[in-house]
Amino acid sequence: MKTRTLEISVGLFLLAGVLALVLLALRVSGLTVASTQDTYRVYAYFDNISGLAARAKVTMAGVTIGKVVAIDLDRDSYMGRVAMDIQGEVNNLPLDSTASILTAGLLGEKYIGISVGGDEELIADGDTIRDTQSALVLEELIGKFLLNSVNKDE
Repeated sequence: MKTRTLEISVGLFLLAGVLALVLLALRVSGLTVASTQDTYRVYAYFDNISGLAARAKVTMAGVTIGKVVAIDLDRDSYMGRVAMDIQGEVNNLPLDSTASILTAGLLGEKYIGISVGGDEELIADGDTIRDTQSALVLEELIGKFLLNSVNKDE
């Protein structure tokens, strides 16, 4: 009888460990089991998306207010189009707000940061943020720096 209770307790302990790992994986990846939040869709066009991925965070003042849903190429303007779902509670974004692709931490996780504008008209479902700043690409900066230093030597 004692070995049976020991086996059951070890099994329950392993089951709790597996559930904890699954919960940790969901939290780290940003996935949720069920999303019942009220959201609205906003679009933004960028010259260079460079590493931004679907499910990336959308933040304002450091607080997550949404996520990137889809990224595709606009065939008319040859710009990257980003579709974002913004939480329904954040329904007071001015129409002249700015969307920027930013980098978090040393690993370079890309996310979108929204800076609030001053317009009285508000962003509604399906609207487009016109004022955008593309991702900062380190390779381009290094190339510009090297070309400028070579041109100065001549």
